[in-house]
Amino acid sequence: MTDSVPADQAGAALPGPADPAAWLTLPDVAERLDLTISKVHQMIRDRELIAVRRDGVRRIPVDLVANKTVLKHLPGVLNLLTDAGYGDEEALAWLYTPDPTLPGGSAAAALAGDQAREVKRRAQALGF
Repeated sequence: MTDSVPADQAGAALPGPADPAAWLTLPDVAERLDLTISKVHQMIRDRELIAVRRDGVRRIPVDLVANKTVLKHLPGVLNLLTDAGYGDEEALAWLYTPDPTLPGGSAAAALAGDQAREVKRRAQALGF
């Protein structure tokens, strides 16, 4: 169900230190969340999920879809990043940039834990 994008297949969008290790395609997300693919597309448009192209296919980081739901604070963080002028690639880079001051080492990892409010506070500060 998860797809890892090898560096030699990613073309111009090489996975780097700011990329997640594993990805889900949109149909995989729809299956995992028990939704239609149309609803997944709507969630992306509404900034409830973030999807970027890797190897020509839109993908969502696997760790942003926890079990049968999207991480609780992800939509709020994505909206704050959008308000700060971040596009999808920049938002993804911000979420996965290593940060030793956060549990798990990145904003994306901290969103899954008890530091989600700190991640939201930091995202909000980007707008000023």
